[in-house]
Amino acid sequence: MKIRGRDFLTMKEYSSREIWQILETSKKLKREASAGRLRPLLKNKSLGMLFQKPSTRTRVSFEVAMRQLGGSALYLSWNELQLGRGETVADTARVLARYVDGIMARVFAHSDLEELAKNADVPVINGLSDLCHPVQTLADLLTIWEKKGELKGLKLAYVGDGNNVCNSLLLGCAKMGVNISVACPERYNPDERFIRWAEEESKLSQAEVEITGDPEQAVRSADIIYTDVVVSMGQEAERAEREKVFLPKYRVTEDLMKEASKDAIFMHDLPAHRGEEVTNEVIDGSQSVVWDQAENRLHTTKGLLSLLI
Repeated sequence: MKIRGRDFLTMKEYSSREIWQILETSKKLKREASAGRLRPLLKNKSLGMLFQKPSTRTRVSFEVAMRQLGGSALYLSWNELQLGRGETVADTARVLARYVDGIMARVFAHSDLEELAKNADVPVINGLSDLCHPVQTLADLLTIWEKKGELKGLKLAYVGDGNNVCNSLLLGCAKMGVNISVACPERYNPDERFIRWAEEESKLSQAEVEITGDPEQAVRSADIIYTDVVVSMGQEAERAEREKVFLPKYRVTEDLMKEASKDAIFMHDLPAHRGEEVTNEVIDGSQSVVWDQAENRLHTTKGLLSLLI
């Protein structure tokens, strides 16, 4: 499988075997780190990290990942570069590619990522866009694999906004044979392209893909319950309208968790708006794995970087 040198913009371009390779590499590197063994797989390599949006997990996980692999990472604020004064994305990509061995970008418009990838001859990684969040899905899949011992045949229920995180989960789950049921208001359904791609992948993996408006139906007998914020970055002007549509129906509570399997786990990509999409009792409860999930952002980032750069 030829992964080195490729972009990682969505999971659509990666086969289930390639995703397994990333997950297995991530698990191995996590195990080695726990044993105090850090291999300089990216010695003398550098990663440019381009940020339009603020970040905690993405910035820290990529910086620490590069350091643990023996390389270095540069934080580049979009507005502090010449991009903020009118230089094109294409020109920025061409210049950065002469300096660094890879580019990670966290942007509003997915089209900016595509423009970077088109003009940079080094790997470009999607650290988050308005369309999808594939590096988060890698961490999610690793967490599920660790907690459940398998992926194929499990059921994940996603409750909330059919946003970028949901889009990536749809595709990642379908590729890896995880049944996925998404419960959200019809106006806020996942992107039609990702629904279609997930349905196509499900024919190969024999996974089931369901889009519903009923949270209880979605979580019934589920092995994993997943949610995300009602109001994402850049949607602050829609807060009042979104809260009216989503709450309290699409909030994960202890009562909703009872509809799932007895050993179901709760997941959230963070940051969480406690009391909105999830109650304190759930996110702090015994079924929550959100902190392990957050930690796995580091390990899957190392797995991804070590294979791409």
